[in-house]
Formats: sequence, structure tokens, C-alpha cells
Amino acid sequence: MRSRFKITCLLIGAICVLAVVAGRGSHSQYVDFAFRTGNVILFVALVCHIWGAKIKAFFKGRTESIKNELAALEEARSKALHRVKQVEEQISSLDRDRQNIIAEYRAQGEALKSEIIVKAERTARQIIAQAKATAQSEADKAVEEMRRELAEEIMDAAQKLLLQRLDMPGHKKLIDKSLTKVVLN
Repeated sequence: MRSRFKITCLLIGAICVLAVVAGRGSHSQYVDFAFRTGNVILFVALVCHIWGAKIKAFFKGRTESIKNELAALEEARSKALHRVKQVEEQISSLDRDRQNIIAEYRAQGEALKSEIIVKAERTARQIIAQAKATAQSEADKAVEEMRRELAEEIMDAAQKLLLQRLDMPGHKKLIDKSLTKVVLN
């Protein structure tokens, strides 16, 4: 510690002497420049002597700090890359799942479509059968109605014809003939 103090005092003294000598102005320009340069060099030496260890420790600590930060950043980068890979795998897995779900829904849709078509065909056949039955029933009713009307018209025509052809004696003859047939049968 004592030698450090001595060196510090010696450097301060040298700086003062050089400053005094440089300040006299009787020297040439180059000598003056040399004294000033020497003064700066001595001042830097004094600063390095007094605070050199602290400056060195500061820069060494800063270097270590930067190394630690770089290591932490590299580790964070590696973790981030690993996480990116995981996310990409999840995305590809989701894509596969999406494709599987779409295929499953398509299959269900096709099955549902087939079922709907079968039901529709069955319903169509039932409707056609009902329509045929209804048409047949309506046709039978129409034929029966036509027969009834035709029978009535024939009876009316026959009655008119009989009334025109038959007179009273012929009418009595016809009644007697019909009664005999009924009695005999």
C-alpha cells in the first residue's frame, strides 16, 4: 500500500512539473507538444495506477455478464426452437386430425345420404301404390256410376218404349204372362 502511495505521489509531481514547464512558452512548438503529450501520458498512467484494478474488474465483470447473457440467450433460443418444433408437430397433428374428421364426416354424410335415398325410394313406392289403389278405386267407382246411370237410362228408355208400344190390352196380357211365370217358377 505504501509503494502505491509513493507511485501516485511521484506521478502527480511529474504531471505538475511537466505542466509548469509546458506553460512557460519559451520552447519551440514541438517541445511544447512533447511536454503536453507527456503530461497526458502521465495523467493516463496515474488514472490507470489508481483505478486500473477497478476498471479492469469492471470490464472483466462486464465481459462475464455479456458471456452469461449470451449463454442465457442461446439457451432461450434452443428452448424456443424446441417449442417451435413442438408447435409444428401439433399443427401437423391437427392437420391429420382435421383430415380424419373430414373423412369421418364424409363417410357419415354418405351413409346418411344412402339412408335418405332408400327411405325416399320406399316412400315413393308407397305413394305410387297408394296412387294406383286410389286410381283403381276411383275407376271402379266411375264404372259403377256409369253402369248405374246406364241401367237407369236403359230402364227409362225401355219404359218409354214399352209405354209407346203397349196399349191397355197388351199391358194386361204382359202382366198375366209375368204372373204365370212367377207362379210356375
